[in-house]
Amino acid sequence: MNVTRINNQHKKLCRLVSARKIKQSLDILEDMITDSQSGNLRDEYNDIVMTYRNMLTYTIEGINDPERGRIYLKLIQSILSLSDRVRQDILSHYSGWHTYWVRQQTEKEQRLTGKSIVETVDDLMFKSELDEWLKLSHEFNPDPDSEISRKHKQLISNIFNHLWLTDHYDEAESSLVDIIMNSGKFRWHEAGLFVSAITLSGLRTWQPEKLMYLTDFYEAATDHIMERALTGLILTLHYYNERVLLYPEVIERIRKLSEGTRFREHCRIIVFQTIRSRETEKLSKKLQDEIIPKVARLKPGIDEKLGLDNILPGDRDEEKNPDWAEMFSDSEEIFKTMEELTELQMEGADVYMSAFANLKHFDFFKDFQNWFVPFHPDHETVDEIFRDKILGPGTNELAEALYKTPFICNSDKYSLLLNLKYLPSAQKKMMLKVFRMELEGLQQLNEEENAADPYRSFRTIVTQYLQDIYRFFKLSPYRKEFEDIFLGKLDIYNSEFFRMTCNAPDAEAGLADYFFSKGFYDDALAIFLKQLRERTTDSQLYEKAGYCHQQNKDYEEALKLYKRAELIDRKVWTLKKAGLCLRRLGRNEEALEYYLQAHDMEPDNIHTIIMTGHCNLDLKDYESALKYYFRVEYHEPGNLKILRPIAYCYLALGRFGDSEKYYDRLSEGRLNAHDYINMGHLSLCKGNRKEAIELYRLSYNSGEISLDEFINIFSEDESLLISLGVNQDDLPILLDYLLFTG
Repeated sequence: MNVTRINNQHKKLCRLVSARKIKQSLDILEDMITDSQSGNLRDEYNDIVMTYRNMLTYTIEGINDPERGRIYLKLIQSILSLSDRVRQDILSHYSGWHTYWVRQQTEKEQRLTGKSIVETVDDLMFKSELDEWLKLSHEFNPDPDSEISRKHKQLISNIFNHLWLTDHYDEAESSLVDIIMNSGKFRWHEAGLFVSAITLSGLRTWQPEKLMYLTDFYEAATDHIMERALTGLILTLHYYNERVLLYPEVIERIRKLSEGTRFREHCRIIVFQTIRSRETEKLSKKLQDEIIPKVARLKPGIDEKLGLDNILPGDRDEEKNPDWAEMFSDSEEIFKTMEELTELQMEGADVYMSAFANLKHFDFFKDFQNWFVPFHPDHETVDEIFRDKILGPGTNELAEALYKTPFICNSDKYSLLLNLKYLPSAQKKMMLKVFRMELEGLQQLNEEENAADPYRSFRTIVTQYLQDIYRFFKLSPYRKEFEDIFLGKLDIYNSEFFRMTCNAPDAEAGLADYFFSKGFYDDALAIFLKQLRERTTDSQLYEKAGYCHQQNKDYEEALKLYKRAELIDRKVWTLKKAGLCLRRLGRNEEALEYYLQAHDMEPDNIHTIIMTGHCNLDLKDYESALKYYFRVEYHEPGNLKILRPIAYCYLALGRFGDSEKYYDRLSEGRLNAHDYINMGHLSLCKGNRKEAIELYRLSYNSGEISLDEFINIFSEDESLLISLGVNQDDLPILLDYLLFTG
């Protein structure tokens, strides 16, 4: 059985039902039922078809039924519910997944109790263990190695599995949730684990009751539980966005909650942090592909051709971390990147994903529920550290520091703790010292920041929980059994839930700015364009929307928006961006006009001067280009990059001696492949063919360009070389010589 096919059929069916294409969805459902082994599902399908055919007949015959709307909605819900159960039935028989193996084992144990059908909480196989635990004193804290502790651990596992693996919650689950919430016998980290089980069950099979239970946990307002409950609620509502409006009881509950400012702010925090997870892969890739190799090599970057976009240095951040200044004194770029990563970490970005990805191989993570267990100092993993000769005396401080640190998620805290046992003695001692310092600093930090930000604790717990969930979907050995909710755009801002809860205009504005600052230009653009429909005279919105188009290389659309912005509020920035778009579109004369206007408004702006020179260079007006480049050279005598276009202009004008002087000065720095090509052109024009050959060879042997790329560049420059007096017939011979000699 093709599991992918079944999942795709189910998704298509759900889309069709949401679009009210009932007959087409029923055809798919019938096909799915053919693959199922349950006759009861077929009977239920036939009942739905009969009900729908009767409804169609009554409608066509003009019979007025005041209940038709209610019956139609109920029918739609029945189709979706049946499709969910058919999918689960097929997967349980054919997928071979761990999820269904655990469920089958649980069902076997359940049958041994003589109550294979669970209708009430008394039918649960672990009811006796549950009763035993509920009878104990509230303050009872058993020895971790005792029999009662072992039984309790098994009870927690059984409750988690039951809530996770039960498709349809009924009276038994309602009673169980009530016991968890109100008995006072389950600790916060156990209740938090159960909330994750309800979320996982809800993501696997939709049921409004599961959402209601998550809402109940949120409204109970218990720290570490309410954050997980609301996060699970939002992820589930987003996942089933097309279904939400089909369940009025869910809509009503959410709208009632949305009347409170606190709830709306909590939702906004979770939405922002969920969307922020999109940065994780990019950050991990940046660390693996850029930061770590650069720290190892401290190798400077490579300039392109004439380096026209890199003549001016980027803005320099004056506030340097004094601890890094000496370490990265030879690499300003790495220094800046490390500061950037620290800032991202403070904002809640997941900068540790790649670092801890390789620390998920412990047996601890083979237990499914451990991917979701909140870190707490009483966990049995912490108890293992007590037995370590070096770590033992500092275990309490170590566990407390880990528990309080806001920058590492629960899953990674367990990874770190498990890995400590295998470190050399010296590193263990160093880690203990670090944790003691961390604990001292965190106590002061928490007091100060909690006073300044009433939502700080909520934000921290949500951030850590979302990172736990992210690791489960990306790293766990069971991840293939779940649809990755972190794939795709995560456009929660387009969901029904977001419109109901997050004060859409204000929240959208914040999201747009976030997307814009992080380079998610498609998302930012969608919101900017939506805002422009209402704010038609906001020049800044036009500028930002234009910039998004520009970054997506849609220069025509960017140009239109920049021109609209210019009509409202004429700025140098907008004129230059319009000029840039025109230059990218090859409309060089128009581009020059815009840069000249910008130059008139800010005659001493170096960037404008450079770009005006570039436009003249594009138009092959080398004399005019030189005038602007000389101004830059005058104002920035130490800028070697400006020598590159000056040397090229002199070459193009046939002033070979002047060109050679500038290339000699440029050689004091680092030459790139394009420099070698242009210096080869210069030698060829001066009649030094052997020297030209060597310079050409240096260009494609530099590793920056291939031989084929060199040939293409050389072909593009042939007209220039011929205009400068090089014999046209010599050019193909020269190329063949290079190909023969390598």
